[in-house]
Amino acid sequence: MFFEPDRLNFFRPLAGKHRGVVVACVRALYERLHGPSADYGQNLTRDGMRDLLLPVVQQSRQILLMQDEVAGAAAGAELADDDFIPAGADDQQSSSALLRTLLRDGWLETFGDRAGLVTAYRFTRAGKLFAEAFWAIDRRSARTRQRNVRSCRNALNAALRNVDAYDLIDAYDYAEKVISDLSEGVDYFQELVRRLMLEASQTPWDGFMEFLDRFEKEFKKQLTADSIERHRQAIRDVIARLHSLEEDKSRALEEQLNDIARWASQERQGPSTLDWMLDRIEEMVEAACTTKHPELIKAMSVYMQRAASIVQQALMLRGGQTRQAYSVAISKTAKLSGAAQDALLERLGAAIAPAEIRLLDPSGFKLRSASQRRKALTVTAQPKVTRDARLAAAMYRAEADAFALSNDDIVHRIRAELRLRDRPIRLSTLPAATTTDVLNNMQVVEAVRGARDERLTVQKLPSKLWNEFYAGDDYQIEMKHDTE
Repeated sequence: MFFEPDRLNFFRPLAGKHRGVVVACVRALYERLHGPSADYGQNLTRDGMRDLLLPVVQQSRQILLMQDEVAGAAAGAELADDDFIPAGADDQQSSSALLRTLLRDGWLETFGDRAGLVTAYRFTRAGKLFAEAFWAIDRRSARTRQRNVRSCRNALNAALRNVDAYDLIDAYDYAEKVISDLSEGVDYFQELVRRLMLEASQTPWDGFMEFLDRFEKEFKKQLTADSIERHRQAIRDVIARLHSLEEDKSRALEEQLNDIARWASQERQGPSTLDWMLDRIEEMVEAACTTKHPELIKAMSVYMQRAASIVQQALMLRGGQTRQAYSVAISKTAKLSGAAQDALLERLGAAIAPAEIRLLDPSGFKLRSASQRRKALTVTAQPKVTRDARLAAAMYRAEADAFALSNDDIVHRIRAELRLRDRPIRLSTLPAATTTDVLNNMQVVEAVRGARDERLTVQKLPSKLWNEFYAGDDYQIEMKHDTE
C-alpha cells in the first residue's frame, strides 16, 4: 500500500502555509536530479543541496510575504504555520528545516557516495513520481505530444518484423498514451475557455498568443503529420498481419508475452494473450479516432469562436470610446456660452486641423439591376447532380481503383517468388500475361525500393526490356539470405 510506515505523513509538507515553498524546492530538486540538464556524474551532497535550496527558498518566501501583505491577516489565518519552519526563522534555517522534513516524510532518502565517501541525497520512488508531476505542470509548453501515434505504428511494425514481445508491449503503452494525449489537449482548451469567461472584461491577448505559440509547436503536428486519422489504417493493417502470423511465430510470441507480461495474462479475456493485446490496441486507437480526436477539434473550435467574439467586442468597445469623444465635445460646447465657448471651439479646431476628410463619390455606387441579381442567384445556387454525372463519377473511381495496386502486396508477391525460385529474378522474366501482371511489373521496382526489408535489393542492368506493352531498363531483384 502507499501509506506504509515511512510514508504516513507524505503529504504533510503540502498542507501548510509554506506549501508553495515546498513545491518550488521539489521542482528545483527534480530539475537538478532528473531534468534535461541534470548532472549524473556528480551526486547531490549536503553542500550541493544547501546551494540549490537556499535561493529557491529566498525567492519563494518573498513571494509568500507579498501575498500575505495583499491578502491581509484574514487570509493568513486560514492555514497555520508549518511546524517544520518556525516563526522568525531566516532563509538558511528554513532551507535546513525543509530538507529535514522532506527526509522525514518520505520525499527524499540518503545513500552512500562511494566515490566521494560522503552522504548523498536522492528522491524516493514515491517522491520522484510526485516531483515529476510538479515539474511537468510547470513545463507544459516544452512537452511534445501525440508522437505516440507514430510510435505505436513503428512498434507494431517492429513486432511484426522481429517477432518480439517487447515491441508489442511498447505498442500497447503508446496506444494508451494516445488517448491521454488527446484528453489533455481537450482539457487544455476547456481551461482556456473557462479563463476567457473569467477574464471577459479584459482582452485576452496573452492567452491567445500562448495558444498560437503552442499550436505552432504541438497541435499543428498533432493534426497533420502525427494525426491519428493518418496512421489509423496502417495500424489496422499491421494488427491484421500480426493476427495472421505463422503458427510457430505466433506460438513464440504468445510464450514471450506470457513470460514478460503476466499482468496481461490476468487481465485478458480469452485464451490468447496475443490476440487480446492486439484487440486492445485496435480498440484504443479506434476510440481515439472516433471519440477523443473529434472532441479535441470541437474544443479547439469552441475556444477559437469564444476568443474571436471577445476580441471583436473589445475592438468595438475601443471604437465606441473614440466616437464617444465627439459626443463629449458637443455636450461641453452646449453647456458653455460666449467667450468660453469660442475658446473651447478654437482648441478643438486646432486639435483636429491636421485631420484630412475625403468623401466618396456617390456616382461610383450603383445598385444591381433585377437581371443581375437573378444571375447572381443562379450562379451561387447548388447544381443538381444528374444520374449521368453520378455514373461518370462512379466510372472514374472504378478506373482509378483498377489501376491502384498496394506496394505491400507487390513486395509480398515478389518475396514469395524469390523463395520459390531460390535465385535472383530479372524483371524481363516476370510473367506479363494479364493486365495485373503488367501493372505489377511496372511498379515492382518502386515497391521493392520503398520496402523496409533490407534483404531485398534492386540492381539496374545494362540490358533493356522490350515487350508489347512497354520498353525500358531491365532490373535484377535479389534476396540476401541470413549468414547465421
